[in-house]
This record gives sequence, structure tokens and C-alpha cells, in this order.
Amino acid sequence: MTRIPPAALFGLFFTSLYFLMAILAPWIAPYSMTEIVGDVWEPWSADHWIGTDNIGRDLLSRMIYGGRTTIFIATAATMISFTTGSILGFTAAVIGGWVDQVMSRFVDLIMSIPTLIFALVVLSVMPVTLTILILVMGLLDATRVYRLARAVAVDINVMDFVEAAKLRGEGRVWIIFREILPNALSPLVAEMGLRFIFAVLFVSTLSFLGLGVQPPNADWGGIVKENKDGIIYGIAAALVPAVAIATLAISVNLVADWVLNRTTSLKGGRG
Repeated sequence: MTRIPPAALFGLFFTSLYFLMAILAPWIAPYSMTEIVGDVWEPWSADHWIGTDNIGRDLLSRMIYGGRTTIFIATAATMISFTTGSILGFTAAVIGGWVDQVMSRFVDLIMSIPTLIFALVVLSVMPVTLTILILVMGLLDATRVYRLARAVAVDINVMDFVEAAKLRGEGRVWIIFREILPNALSPLVAEMGLRFIFAVLFVSTLSFLGLGVQPPNADWGGIVKENKDGIIYGIAAALVPAVAIATLAISVNLVADWVLNRTTSLKGGRG
């Protein structure tokens, strides 16, 4: 049995902990997400383990529900970006020619606009719902995945086992999903960890700017925004979600690095 390194164990523990808390949020949160249970910015106590927020809601409950929202949005956006970006990138590499040129130049055009500015413009003219937020984040991030998927697929597409599959008369769908995809998983898995963390930071930034998750719903970026004024008075309520975001980012990257190290060798396709 392969021994899991300590760094990967650390990452697996905290990643699993955050995801488990997100799944079990309604059952483990001491209070509801919007219930006012005390005074403003109460200190840590037996009733409120990490105190209360700017209007007297239990901060631990807000963090648990906020983590659920943040992780759900980031996970959904990452799945959309990887599904869309990978399939389009592989398709462009396999077909080539003018199709590849048109798709790549369009992606270059989208990427030339700063992602945050693009998202702010789109969300300022559209209703900010979870569905819209996930779609905007996922489709914008798909451009980054497209570039990676296409670059990897171009190299794999000229290998002998792919040429053999073409000579056997296999179609493009077979080439993409049975030959290229299995051999492109290593860099894609590593990139998925980075894209997930980018999505967590992105939705937190949007919420901090007021165009992400809307009150009274909670997410970690919104909790930072709600409690930022407390820092002036030495209240640490805004730092708690910041620490949670940093811990999640480090943990997911450690897991992604471990998975990448286990799958670095390029696998041969079906000949």
C-alpha cells in the first residue's frame, strides 16, 4: 500500500472536513443562518464558539452555511469550466485548421479582458442569482482550461497510438474520449485544484464587492465584508473566513499536487 505523505494527509483532512461541514450544514450548525442570537460582536463563549457578527448572528453558524455556499458555487463553476473548456480544447486540437483558429482567437479575445472586470460588467446588468453566478464564473474560467486542454491535446494528437486509432477508422469522439482524455488527466487534475481555488477566491471577491452571494445568504467573502469594520476595534470576526479561505486553498493544492505526483507518467492509449 502506497504511503500518503504528511502534506497530502494534511490537505485531505482539511479538504474533507470543509466538504463534510458543507454537506451537513443544516444538522451541525448551532443556529440558523439568519437568526439574531446575541449582541453585536460578542466575544467567543460556550454559547457562541467564535462569537457573533455585526448584527448579533452566531458567527460559527454563518461560517458553516457560508462554507456550504462558497464550496457549492466553486465546485459547480469548476465542473462547468472543465467540462466546457476540456471538450472544446480537445475538439479544436483534433479538428485543427480553421476551426482551431477561430475557437482559439475567440478565447484569446475573451482572455484579453480582465476576468473580474468582465464578471462585474455582466453581473451589474443581470440578476445576481446562484445560477447566473455559477454560469458566469464557469464560462469565464473555461477559457483558461481551454488553453491548457488544447496545448496538451495537440501534443498527444500526434503520438503513435492516436495515429493508429485514426488508421483503424476511429471517429473524433473516440479519439477525444478514449485516447486523448485519459492521457491528459495529469495536468488537468493539477489545474482543477488551482481552478477550484480561483473560483473560491473569485466568488469571495465578488461577494465582498457586493455582486456575489446576496444577503441574508452567507458566503465567506460576504462575511468578511459584513464584519470588516470590526477590525478597527480589534474584532477578529472578519479574519475567521479569511483563515478558512486560506486553509482551504492550501489543502486543495496539497491534494492536487499529491494526485499529480501519482499520475505523472503519460499512459499509452489503446492500440
